[in-house]
Parts: sequence; structure tokens; C-alpha cells
Amino acid sequence: MRKNFRILCLVSLMALVLVGCGSKAQQKREITVVGSTALQPMVEMAAEEYQKDNHDVSITVQGGGSGTGLSQVQAGAVSIGNSDIFANQQPGIKGKDLVDHKVCVMGLAPVTNKEAGITKLTMEQLRGIFSGKYTNWKQVGGKNLAIVLINRAQGSGTRAAFESAVMGNEKMAKAQEQESNGTVSKMVAHTPGAISYLSFSYISKDVLGIAIDGVKPTAGNVQTGEWKIWSYEHMYTYGKPNEQTKKLLGYMKSDYVQKNLVKALGYVSISEMKVKKDSNGKVVPVKEGERNGSD
Repeated sequence: MRKNFRILCLVSLMALVLVGCGSKAQQKREITVVGSTALQPMVEMAAEEYQKDNHDVSITVQGGGSGTGLSQVQAGAVSIGNSDIFANQQPGIKGKDLVDHKVCVMGLAPVTNKEAGITKLTMEQLRGIFSGKYTNWKQVGGKNLAIVLINRAQGSGTRAAFESAVMGNEKMAKAQEQESNGTVSKMVAHTPGAISYLSFSYISKDVLGIAIDGVKPTAGNVQTGEWKIWSYEHMYTYGKPNEQTKKLLGYMKSDYVQKNLVKALGYVSISEMKVKKDSNGKVVPVKEGERNGSD
């Protein structure tokens, strides 16, 4: 009897331990972030750092483009939808249902294959290239080489931001389309005569970032508004975020992330912007003492 009683007690104790372990596992919170590939590198790095001090949180970061991020967060399928554009700029998205958390600014620049033979363009020339007016680099001061357009796919926030800043009322010419900044970067680097556009964080020594109207694509020029092609990087939630998601978003705006990761990866901190932009593309100076980028 005593032996059986000891065995029963031991089994019960083991069951309690297993239940306790299961409870701890269940307490691990999951946050899923989907959307903009332009913002993806920073969110991935920040998430990795955040989890070092928050072991009860599991963060999954995926790309897919701004359109995907916005539609997924609107559907309640993910915790956060990353976007290069304002929610009300994306067809089919009800911006009033989403809460905008701006975390930084993304500079965008036209990039060419090194064989194109140019380092600068005017905005009119850039618009003419992407509208199909110019088809050979010699027409804009480059080599006698056919221009190969590489565009981002429909639904890309990077494409929408570029179109808004560059194209005006003109339409993009038909061209091959790619899903991500990373793929575009590789294709431009390996395709003679190619031109596309990338966020600053994806511009490498393998492609040439092109100056526009005498202004170079730098973070400093984005801050002052001299460089015209830029957008906010948004992290949208469906309604107010839960406590765990709110903490992550707070971390994204922390001094550590803004002063280290933002700058290291080629983004611009919103607090350093001298201009601000609304969802209609109107750019105005930031007033002294105004907290730009607050939700």
C-alpha cells in the first residue's frame, strides 16, 4: 500500500510539473509583423534585440509588400501591418479602422546598372524614363545602351511612394515587375542598362544611386526636404494594440532604435525631419517645438 501510495504521489507530482511547464509555454506571446520589404530589415533587427530582454515574446517578421501588410492587419490576421504609404492611399483599406504608428522615414532613390553611364538626372528626365519617353541612355547623356525598366509590383508601397513623388499625372510604362527591394537590387546590378528604385537601406556598391536636379540621395537631404522622394514607414494595428504589441511599438520609437538601428540601416528618424508630409503628398516645414510623427 505504502509503495503504491508513493508511486501515486510521484506520478501526481510529475503531472503538476508538466502542467506548470505547459502553462509557461502558453504564456509565450506571439506577435506577427507583415508587409513592407523596405521596412523589413529594421523591424527584423529590432525584433531580434527586443526578444533578448523579453523572453516571453515570440516575434515573426515577414515581407510581402505594403498592400499585403495593410490587408492582413485589417483582416485581423496579423498583429502589425508594415506600410510605406498611408492606409487611406491603398485601395480597399479602411484607414479609419487602423491605428498608424510612424516609426521612421524612408528615402527612395533611382538606381541604375553601372554600365548606363550616368550619375545624375533631372526630375523631368527621370519621369520621362519611367513613362517610356526615353528608351536609350544616350537620350539623357549616357551610353548608347537600351534602358531596361524594372518596376515594383502593384500593391507595393515603395512603388506608390515613388509614383507619388516622381510621376505626377503621367503613367508608368509597362515593364517587368518584382516583388521586393532585395530582388530589384540584384536584378539592377546584373542587368546592363537597368534602372529601378530602392529604399536607401538597399542601395549597395553594386548599383548607382542617381542624383536628381543636382541633389544627392542622402539622409541629410531627406531631412531638409531637398531630396523629394521619401515616405514615412508606418506600422499599423487594427484598432488600439494589445499590451504586448504596444510595448514592441514603443521600443521601435525608443532612443536606442532611433539613434542606432534607424541610422545604421539608412533610414531617417522622424524627430530629425525638418519637413513633414500628409497623405495627399503635401510637404510643409515642421514648426519649432512641434513633435513630428506622433500618432
